[in-house]
Amino acid sequence: MELLAPAGSMEALRAAVCNGADAVYLGADTFNARMNARNFSAADLQEAVVYCHVRGVKVHLTLNTLVLDREMPRAAELIRLAASCGVDAFIVQDLGVVSLCRQLAPDVPIHASTQMSIHSLEGVLEAAALGCSRVVLARELPAEEIAHICKKSPVEIEVFVHGALCMCYSGQCYLSSVIGRRSGNRGQCAQPCRLPYGYGRFESTRYPLSLKDNCLAGELDELRRMGVASIKIEGRMKRPEYVAIVTRAYRTVLNGGKLMPSDLQELETAFSRQGFTDGYFRGQTGSDMFGRRQEGEDTAESVIGIGVAGDWILYEQSDDTLTAIDSGMLRVLDEAQGHYAADSERFDDVSYLLATAGENGLYWGVTGDYDYYERLD
Repeated sequence: MELLAPAGSMEALRAAVCNGADAVYLGADTFNARMNARNFSAADLQEAVVYCHVRGVKVHLTLNTLVLDREMPRAAELIRLAASCGVDAFIVQDLGVVSLCRQLAPDVPIHASTQMSIHSLEGVLEAAALGCSRVVLARELPAEEIAHICKKSPVEIEVFVHGALCMCYSGQCYLSSVIGRRSGNRGQCAQPCRLPYGYGRFESTRYPLSLKDNCLAGELDELRRMGVASIKIEGRMKRPEYVAIVTRAYRTVLNGGKLMPSDLQELETAFSRQGFTDGYFRGQTGSDMFGRRQEGEDTAESVIGIGVAGDWILYEQSDDTLTAIDSGMLRVLDEAQGHYAADSERFDDVSYLLATAGENGLYWGVTGDYDYYERLD
């Protein structure tokens, strides 16, 4: 069973390879569902493929967004470039891109992305008929459905075993597009499901859309018996340290080892939202699946220190209700270089922007997998 790890940057790729990944998945600078990750330029992609292949690790390129007709020529260029670099598979959402991959790179396998929302045997059969050699199943499927699909599927099945869970089926969510004009199907999800919502006073249920992260570290033997070909770790927006810790833990289990309590604690420390859940896999959905990042787990200082790309949304307060009034992208480059926000506006540092927003009665939140939201008094 293949262990497939995320690589949002070259550093994360090295962390995955050095900690036991059989394959990594990564995105170029266009047409991938994590446009705010650091991602890979053409030169970076070639370097990544060489680095992985000499170590016996495969590279899967994500082409997992919807592509407009006018963008197809650029998509074709990327497909040709990736094929010439020697990528081992394309992970695709758009059916037009599936056809394009078959025409331009017929020797490169095509994997149907979880963004296709394939959650039934009929969907798997249709993907196979279109030329896909592997299907990444929807994360919401219970064990019984996965086993049924594996038994009847003519192609390989891939399953997410660790990482973020969306409130909506992948590929079907429009909340970020509606609220922040940033479409998840175009790689720009601002993760509004991680925000607090409420009317009047915020109660304990003020995060009604935020699910805990998935963790199936204890279910790998069952997945292997089902015939799952690949297990996948989510996290191209997360730090290299996270990739290293999670990849190492799953490699340990795949190799026949057991995770000690300290290992499970390390997984939670690396990233979690009030613990983990296997509710979908076990078919036991309910309120205990919900969780959020705790105050103090991520701070502005820690994010500035490591240098990340993320999204921002400004919120206006009215009677303890938040209303999104603007959105964009924040790229934290380096404390010495300055911090750049949307529309090329420049601020000397992030704290100045936060303080200014606070004085105007606004809220600031950095969205994405860093998930911290703080009201500024």
